[in-house]
Amino acid sequence: MSDTQEFIDYYEILQINPNCDLKLVESAYRHFAKIYHPDHEQTADVERFSTVIDAYNTLKFPHKRAEYDLLYQRCKQNPSAAQEPIVSSDTALSDAALQKNILMFLYKTRRENFQASGVGPFALQEHFRCSDDNFAFHSWYLKSKGFIEVTEAGTLAITVDGVDHVIALHQPKAPDKLLTDQSG
Repeated sequence: MSDTQEFIDYYEILQINPNCDLKLVESAYRHFAKIYHPDHEQTADVERFSTVIDAYNTLKFPHKRAEYDLLYQRCKQNPSAAQEPIVSSDTALSDAALQKNILMFLYKTRRENFQASGVGPFALQEHFRCSDDNFAFHSWYLKSKGFIEVTEAGTLAITVDGVDHVIALHQPKAPDKLLTDQSG
């Protein structure tokens, strides 16, 4: 579902509870796909069949379902939010800046005291004034990229890949080379 599409309640389409397990999602999908399938003469409905497939293809994958659930919660709490973009480019840019700052902070910490290079997650969250969810997202992303790790002491520390990334961010950019006329 793109940011510009109207919100569709996939849980309502499949007539299931948002907290149900994957088995129930699959069961509901099979039930409604059979009913609305174009080959079923009495109840064929191509549009509904397509929507049932979209619902299943979203809810069967944990990562897609998690993204959808965020939108679902947002739209249920504020129905007019369904018409608003989910994430603006400003949000993505500020996220990138925050991630860069977290890495810089952890880089500086490791450079200053290599042996005790970790920072407690709560202290880091407080330093950057992040909400729990916002900090969880950024720490998940940076861990998944291999830029930070959880130390044996339970603190967060920058990894070798994270150091390389920070250094790469601060390399001077080479000027664009112009193609020269090679015709004789």
